[in-house]
Amino acid sequence: MNSKYFHKFFILCSLLVIQTTVFGQDTSTKIPVVDVIKQMEQQHQVQFNYESDILNDIVVSPIPATLSLEEKLKLIQSQTSLMFSKVGGSIYSIYRTLRLCGYIKDIETQNALSDATIQSDISSNVTNDEGYFEIRIRSITSMITIRHLGYKTVEREARYFNTTDCGIIFLREESLTITPVVLNSYIVQGINKLSDGSTQLNFNEFSLLPGLIEADVLQSVQALPSIQSIDETVSNINIHGGSNDQNLILWDGIKMYQSGHFFGLISSFHPQITKTASIVNNGTDVAYTDGVSGTIHMKTERTIQPTFKGNVGLNFLSADAFLDIPIGNRSSLQVAGRRSIDDIIRTPTYDTYFNRVTQETEVALNESNTSNSNQDFNFYDTSLRWIYQLSEKDRIRLNFILINNDLTFDETAVLNTVTETRRSSISQNSIAGGISYQRQWNDQWLTELDIYETDYKLKAINANIIQDQRFLQENIVSETGARVNTFYQMNDHWEFNGGYNFIETGVTNLNDIDAPRFRRLNSDVVRTHAGFVQANYKSRYSDLNIKFGGRLNYIDKFSVFIAEPRLNVRKQLGEHFQIELIGEFKHQNTSQIINFQNDFLGVEKRRWQLTDNDSIPILKSKQLAFGISYKNKGWLIDTQAYYKAVDGITAQSQGFTTKYEFDRATGEYDVTGIDVLLRKRVNDITAWLSYSFMDNTYRFDSLEDIEFTSNFDITHAISVGCTYSDKNIDASVGLNYRTGNPTSEPLNDNAILDNTIVYSEANVTRLEDYYRLDASLIWKWDISNAIHSEIGASVWNILNRENFINNYYRIQNDTINEFSRFSLGTTANFVCRVYF
Repeated sequence: MNSKYFHKFFILCSLLVIQTTVFGQDTSTKIPVVDVIKQMEQQHQVQFNYESDILNDIVVSPIPATLSLEEKLKLIQSQTSLMFSKVGGSIYSIYRTLRLCGYIKDIETQNALSDATIQSDISSNVTNDEGYFEIRIRSITSMITIRHLGYKTVEREARYFNTTDCGIIFLREESLTITPVVLNSYIVQGINKLSDGSTQLNFNEFSLLPGLIEADVLQSVQALPSIQSIDETVSNINIHGGSNDQNLILWDGIKMYQSGHFFGLISSFHPQITKTASIVNNGTDVAYTDGVSGTIHMKTERTIQPTFKGNVGLNFLSADAFLDIPIGNRSSLQVAGRRSIDDIIRTPTYDTYFNRVTQETEVALNESNTSNSNQDFNFYDTSLRWIYQLSEKDRIRLNFILINNDLTFDETAVLNTVTETRRSSISQNSIAGGISYQRQWNDQWLTELDIYETDYKLKAINANIIQDQRFLQENIVSETGARVNTFYQMNDHWEFNGGYNFIETGVTNLNDIDAPRFRRLNSDVVRTHAGFVQANYKSRYSDLNIKFGGRLNYIDKFSVFIAEPRLNVRKQLGEHFQIELIGEFKHQNTSQIINFQNDFLGVEKRRWQLTDNDSIPILKSKQLAFGISYKNKGWLIDTQAYYKAVDGITAQSQGFTTKYEFDRATGEYDVTGIDVLLRKRVNDITAWLSYSFMDNTYRFDSLEDIEFTSNFDITHAISVGCTYSDKNIDASVGLNYRTGNPTSEPLNDNAILDNTIVYSEANVTRLEDYYRLDASLIWKWDISNAIHSEIGASVWNILNRENFINNYYRIQNDTINEFSRFSLGTTANFVCRVYF
């Protein structure tokens, strides 16, 4: 052979040898795995058990005979989908695995769930930041278990998942009671109406309301047609014409007796830790009592966040911070705090708020030879929520909240050529804590145990230099509550719950004057025991929902039983219409009174008191409402007509400032009204128009005017607004109009009898109509992938309208003088917030 061709042939053969040695054999040189299995049985004296067709068409590279049995098995597993399991001393089972992949998401928010655990009979994995996972399964009948803290565990066979593609698997929060949304973006994004008749504010999705730059809970709820504030404060919210003390305000199940900072101008609940707020006008769940007019239930986040996050913010009134801190894989801690910034810098916004609170009070005014100075006001709040997943079935939650307001000022006068100065003060604070334990016995049974303690104290020291007198007043409320509630899911249609509730409320009122010496201390305690049961029915296609039940209360101090039936029915009519029928009976044992207009320096005059079942009756209410709604192509029309009757009110609790200001009487009121909402959504723009009508009438048999218009009668109220919201900008503008407040007038300028003003018929005249134009703007941007920021501004009462909120009369030099209080004038605010 020619040497030239010999060299080429030699090189080609060498390359083939190298390829075979280094890169392995190609498919044509592989051998059936069944042959390898038989060789291993003979060489290692073992036995392999497998289905007859499981090894068909599977080939592997030749296995070196010098390897051990375990090494050979691992080599086969790396080349195939086969798995080997030792079932005896020399017996192995062979099975073929399948691949299962997917994405885990929250069914409500559609957000990806990271760190969820997926486990099969042969492997396990956790989801990444996108919620993605991959695992191996033995067969389509393999049991798959999916777990995530705070969510209901999923256990089902692999054949019920998408085994061919990576599909989406949704998890629900770990609770048997899921209340579906029936009307999304009821007014703006984040306000939804639920099937139980309540309205929920979800601040994770919240966009913006006119005049607000924070998700202030008690300011935001006033956007609903059924809720007004007669004096523009969050501490005097009126639900369907009721007084503020008739509202049940809950924070994670804890009853709160204080709701506002700046003595009512802003909410005292930190907007960053509060994630949802449910507003119930009627048809309250039987687990809750109190609040004969309505319930506002604020809740913190229920899920355990796997990663650290938080934010800090600053506006013209306060600075705040919020942290969500994971503690291991089974626990997380949320901490929030807020404090006024007046001691650092006094802003025009602060001055406007301060002047609004103190107008026509001793804080701002005094006698001509007496002056006030060093007026100082500050507030702060801090709140905490801790969740710990004891096991897959057990969870514990701990809550704590602290709220404080302090106002001080110096009163100076010259007496006998000597200048004297004394300090007056008023403080209002609450401290409360609660613990909640939840046990998920199985897919059908769930038990919840809630225990709370809440304490409220209002203290005022009024130093009067001219009269050389010190007047001390205190109002203290201490309440302990416990509730056990068990849920049973019988099937897809029926769910039942029932339990026991115990509440002990103690109220103390102190009046202490040093000259002349006078001291009066009243302290009372009332205990209530209650059993409750409720049934929830949902039709096959969820077009009919019925919730009905009852609550039996026993007040041991008076040996009184009070039965309270509750009903909530919702029916879908076709694709676009829904109707609802809601009714309830309720009672409550506490109310607020105003003894004199100068109580507590005129700033916060209302004091809590307990029923004595005589001069202060047990408040009892009954309500019935019928509603119909229509939604289609971005349009929503929702209408509800209602009737409410409340018996057992006292004149001192109704905020009279003119006629009957100093009268003590018991009576009742009834309200007939209608609420209408019209809303249209077009892409990122939402516009709405709401209208409320009410006829609210008192009846006091012992007063001169037996029947007359309620102080809280807002006959007509209209709200018009528009909001634009996208990824970077939230903008909102709105106009509010309502009928002026009812009031009484003296018969004439000289209508004075025995140093007392003689009034005409009660509440037959009204103050001027109220209207206010507001606007807000927030701009959001990303500083980095992990840090986000927003800045915003709002203007309240753009037109600087001088709105009357109440008036009163006093006799000075045998002449009747009128005094008026006004709402906030034009008030601008600014916010800067950083999320991390």
